[in-house]
Amino acid sequence: MALKQTLAHKLEQRLSPQQIQLMKLLQVPTMELDQRIKQEIEENPALEEGSDREEDEFEGNEEQEIREDEDFDIGDYLSDDADYKTRVSNKGKDEDEKVIPLSGDQTFQERMTEQLHLLDLDETEFMIAVTIIGNLDESGYLNREIEAIVDDLAFSSNVSTTEEQVEHVLSIIQELDPAGVGARDLQECLLLQIQRKQNGDITKYTALKILEDHFEEFTKKHYSKILKKLEIDDEDLKEAINEIVKLNPKPGGSMKEASGNFQQIIPDFIITENEGRLTLSLNGRNAPELRVSDDYKNMLKKYAEGAVSSKADKEALTFVKQKLDGAKWFIDAIKQRQNTLLLTMDAIMTYQKSFFLTGDETNMKPMILKDIAEKVNLDISTISRVANSKYVQTDHGIFSLKFFFSESLSTDSGEEVSTREVKKILSEAVEGEDKRKPLTDEKLANLLKEKGYNIARRTVAKYREQLNIPVARLRKEL
Repeated sequence: MALKQTLAHKLEQRLSPQQIQLMKLLQVPTMELDQRIKQEIEENPALEEGSDREEDEFEGNEEQEIREDEDFDIGDYLSDDADYKTRVSNKGKDEDEKVIPLSGDQTFQERMTEQLHLLDLDETEFMIAVTIIGNLDESGYLNREIEAIVDDLAFSSNVSTTEEQVEHVLSIIQELDPAGVGARDLQECLLLQIQRKQNGDITKYTALKILEDHFEEFTKKHYSKILKKLEIDDEDLKEAINEIVKLNPKPGGSMKEASGNFQQIIPDFIITENEGRLTLSLNGRNAPELRVSDDYKNMLKKYAEGAVSSKADKEALTFVKQKLDGAKWFIDAIKQRQNTLLLTMDAIMTYQKSFFLTGDETNMKPMILKDIAEKVNLDISTISRVANSKYVQTDHGIFSLKFFFSESLSTDSGEEVSTREVKKILSEAVEGEDKRKPLTDEKLANLLKEKGYNIARRTVAKYREQLNIPVARLRKEL
């Protein structure tokens, strides 16, 4: 196939650096904004903290200076291929920048490895133990076959071992803390924990036998079969099950929680109610004082006043203008971010006024991104960025902005209601049910129909799953 060249005209819409910067800033929550501003200040010396009192004067002078330098083409440093891009990036223009928080605490594997040093293991056993711990998932389970671990040790660490030896070392690891670590499935995990609690207690022995011999019946809540096979009464079974539910199905996660790495939520907005009137304010940390550096303004003036002829002078002038423009762009983007955040949140507050006044979820109106986008005359993707990772503090608690968006359905009277209202009724019905005879999806659907919500059973099942409510059989209690 021969190669050939062709010319073609086409129109395309390209985002300016300011637009790209604004889109990224919109989805940054308040907690990360400080870090983002500090990063920008470190990278751009023309940007400083503080109010910009001389900005208007500078803007007028800058226009004059650019006209004086007739050989300088401002398009050279505004184009996409400009020399002022000092950082190399292999990501596309529209690819979001992910910020990964760093933790100063030990990982689960590091804490497990620390315990190995307290054991009397030879070199081979220690290598096997380290490999096993490296293969544990976040919950503390070993999801890799013993045979595969033997192969890994042989090819990666040049350690020759057997499946029996790996099994032996695994049994040693299973005696470490937390209890249940190193298990290969849920049944083994729970058994490892209940075995440590024995000490001749009859209730714990019953729990052990249930997990050991009747695990399938237990998971399916076929209690009548367990009662018959173990020849115990309802009270004995209830006490044994209470012991089982105290066990931790994710022992690795317990160490993660104990490290204390909890993310603090800082609300981006604050809504207060006073005599039926709502007041919206933006968190003060979203409105930092930033200004363009006076030193860089003066540098640009000096270059403009003098003769710019050499290549070095032109490069210096380009660098100074680039840094000044970058600072102004960032300040404008922060201001636009504030305006967009307030505009969007105000529309949400107006739309969901009944909820903000009462805190009652049943007063929530059905609302999708398009509804708010049409009200504020912005793109749906912009509203999505605003709602992402943002929180609002109200008199009724702190809520994620995504909480206020839901689909709609019609009642028998033709009224449009939020699916959140239906989910609230479902939750209350399940909470108030007789746990000995929990409500099936069909009964829940009938209950909703009695209240005027004509919903199919499969829709009830979908909402129940979204609420993380198990099926009726698994909600059954003695």
